[in-house]
Amino acid sequence: MSELSSESATQRVPSPEAMAGVDVEAFRGWLAGHGDDMVADLVAYAEQETPSDDSALLAAGLAQIEGWVTERLGAPGSRVLHESGEHGDVLVLDYEGAGERSLTLLAHYDTVWSAGTLADWPVRIDGDRLTGPGVFDMKAGLVQAVWAVRALRAAGVDHPPLRLLLNGDEEIGSPFSRPLIEKASADAAAVLVFEAAAGGAVKTARKGVGLWDVHVRGVESHAGLDPAAGASAIDELARLVRTLHDATDLEAGTSVNVGVVRGGTRVNVVAGRAEAGVDVRVRTAAEQARIDAVVAGLRAHDRRAEVTTTGGWNRPVMERSEGIAAVYA
Repeated sequence: MSELSSESATQRVPSPEAMAGVDVEAFRGWLAGHGDDMVADLVAYAEQETPSDDSALLAAGLAQIEGWVTERLGAPGSRVLHESGEHGDVLVLDYEGAGERSLTLLAHYDTVWSAGTLADWPVRIDGDRLTGPGVFDMKAGLVQAVWAVRALRAAGVDHPPLRLLLNGDEEIGSPFSRPLIEKASADAAAVLVFEAAAGGAVKTARKGVGLWDVHVRGVESHAGLDPAAGASAIDELARLVRTLHDATDLEAGTSVNVGVVRGGTRVNVVAGRAEAGVDVRVRTAAEQARIDAVVAGLRAHDRRAEVTTTGGWNRPVMERSEGIAAVYA
């Protein structure tokens, strides 16, 4: 993914015409000549397990990564380690370059794969295919980023100051690293995220992701002896599920899915509680605002019941802007 701040992109991003003198084929040739080195780097990286829930393995993995980055790019001008304690630490390395504003490079080093996965799924090379835990998401991306910088330097092409941020909690929603990422990106000329996309695409837009829990409190009563005395939380939740699903607009790029429901205590008791887990994806800021209004407007049909919601946008929408298009060009 690529992202640029709101100031005029043309002031800082070279136009395709300005890049006409750069020998792209020479870049490719240099990189092709180091293909074996890149594969070796990726294999060594992938053979270090870094599950999001194992702080010891994350610390060992980050130490290995820092040593490798320093070996490949040299010692950074500055180094800041933010210790999490509960999750993976965040390491920020700054390298000198041409210009005043830095280019921030983001890469997470944690994976969804549990400790011990390598025992059953070792890193393998089969022809031009390399597999292993975390290779695609996203260890290959960091290897590509580092070697891209090496290629620029080898060709004598100036790059801007670089800020490399490595976080170890992305797979669990970046609870520790999020404010650090925002701080590292706030004054950047642009931000590049080196997480792979399907088919080798470059993401210049991304849907926003919203996660909510809907809680309904009703009134319990015996379903046979005195059903009218109760206010069914399950009945209320069923109505809310329809409201939420009706908010889906696939043409606008919006999907709303109630994926988990729970409620009630016994079949002969009017349910006094119920809850649902909701996943929302939106393509535009306008749709994000519309869904916010839908969630805020959820109400109980029976005035004796009460509806509350928790959660929000886990990842805001990233729309393709002129600035982002300029970075891509």
